[in-house]
Amino acid sequence: MSEGTRSFRYQLEKAEPRTGAGGITRGASIREFPASIGIAGVSMRLAPGSMRELHWHANAAEWAYVVSGNCRTTVLHPDGDSATDSFGPGDVWYFPRGWGHSIQGLGPGECHFILIFDNGDFSEDHTFSITDWLAHTPPQVVAQNLGLPASELARLPSGEAYFAQGPVPDDQSGLAAQRPAAELTTRHRYPLMAQQPRRVAGGGTQRVVTVDEFPISTTMAGSILEIQPGAMRELHWHPNADEWQYYLHGEAEMAVFLAEGQVVIERFEAGDIGYAPMGAGHYIRNTGSSVLRLLIGFNSGRYQANDLSAWLASNPVDVIATNLGLPQEVAARLPHRTSFMIPGP
Repeated sequence: MSEGTRSFRYQLEKAEPRTGAGGITRGASIREFPASIGIAGVSMRLAPGSMRELHWHANAAEWAYVVSGNCRTTVLHPDGDSATDSFGPGDVWYFPRGWGHSIQGLGPGECHFILIFDNGDFSEDHTFSITDWLAHTPPQVVAQNLGLPASELARLPSGEAYFAQGPVPDDQSGLAAQRPAAELTTRHRYPLMAQQPRRVAGGGTQRVVTVDEFPISTTMAGSILEIQPGAMRELHWHPNADEWQYYLHGEAEMAVFLAEGQVVIERFEAGDIGYAPMGAGHYIRNTGSSVLRLLIGFNSGRYQANDLSAWLASNPVDVIATNLGLPQEVAARLPHRTSFMIPGP
């Protein structure tokens, strides 16, 4: 398939899920979504008490956004330190590549979160899990390492658990919603939806978290866009990162410009994911009757964007008139400052 006919849309939430003890996961790597060469993503849901078991990723860092519900994570730092944090809707976490961690639903209902990985060839099915490791290590070695007799060793899972269902933790004092505001940001947690957004009258809002606000997130940045009906995130491109999109609510149109006359136009609904390669021009337009909300992940810790309006505004009017073949009086009416969001007609 040529790049010009490649699809930049994948219906993630309609994909066949992997299910287990209180957990549901759907993933999209380059195998399921060939256009997404630089970023992979997973939609995961955990019932109260259900745990995505202790595991690590050898080839990707993990950036996550909590859509709904509450969960807690534990993470082992290579220096032997560790951290336990709790998360609520709108919170973000980040675990560097190779750091061992787990995720558990806290209730009262299901927790839904989106995981984004800075490697398009990543697959959640090829993660290193503690039960898989122990089940395929000689029993005498496991017994010696854990200090367990053979009778207790037999209780361990005989293969990978992936999800493990347990009781809801008794101590719920760590829920993000109950923490003092001063504690909302920790080494691994950033409250993205608590951030004051950038607003464009009639256009929408943007919230962005980069390595500047969230220092541990050195390889990834993220954003939440809210776009009013008929409005659009203007034509732009990202010079330093690929863009991975998860459509949270609403309907949209996105077109990717690939040069040499190639433009691919896609239409999206909630639960879909989209992708714009590094350097490829694109826009996102709200085609529905309600506010469009989408989560965006970038495989760089820095957010950079070149917007069409800012580019036009930075050139003398005669340059624009000559380049676009317009009368100077028409060229003079083109944007003189960056627009970012364009209100609807």
